[in-house]
Amino acid sequence: MKTLHGNGNYFYIDNINEAKKVFVKEMRATLFTIAKDVKIQVEFNPAKVQTYRLIGYENRMLKSEDFNDDKKDAGELGAGHTVTALYEIIPVGVKSEYLKSVDELKYQNYQHTKTANSNELMTIKFRYKKPNEEVSKLITHVLNDKSKKLEETSNNFRFSAAVAEFGLLLRDSEFKGKANYNQVVSLAKKSKGEDSEGYRAEFVRLVESYQLMQGEKTQD
Repeated sequence: MKTLHGNGNYFYIDNINEAKKVFVKEMRATLFTIAKDVKIQVEFNPAKVQTYRLIGYENRMLKSEDFNDDKKDAGELGAGHTVTALYEIIPVGVKSEYLKSVDELKYQNYQHTKTANSNELMTIKFRYKKPNEEVSKLITHVLNDKSKKLEETSNNFRFSAAVAEFGLLLRDSEFKGKANYNQVVSLAKKSKGEDSEGYRAEFVRLVESYQLMQGEKTQD
């Protein structure tokens, strides 16, 4: 039986380095809450994105109407916490096997709206409450369409993509496409960056160990 009640944190500690990471580096973030009932809502411009999919977070999805409802419980954010959410999008005009055919809507033609025809790619809404308050505050940010090649993106983005790809393979997701473990390792190695704590190198070793357990040949 799975329950989603409570706002606690959990860790899996199997070595001294992991213990240092949890109790020395990360414990402060779990002890000091800076925001509660944190909600994020993303709206894509339909003139640029024909369909999208949030990768992961299946058990944290809220209904659209819950975003403005201050009575709806959501997650907490601690000091130093960061949250990464990745979306897989299919731009307008790109064919995909995952797209299902639907009839064009007659009364909701977005092409005639000023906003849809702008360079806006998406709007991100961030709603939160201060720890001692019960009324939420709203922050809105518009992101313009500035496409980049994968190799031009940040190390953080590429590494998070490698982690997400590994997750899709572990779950044997129907959306994994041509993903493979050697590709995960290659992308992660090229995006390690400074890695002063060695966390990213540890992830690479984890993937390579899993490959060996599965009897797959690792990449040199």
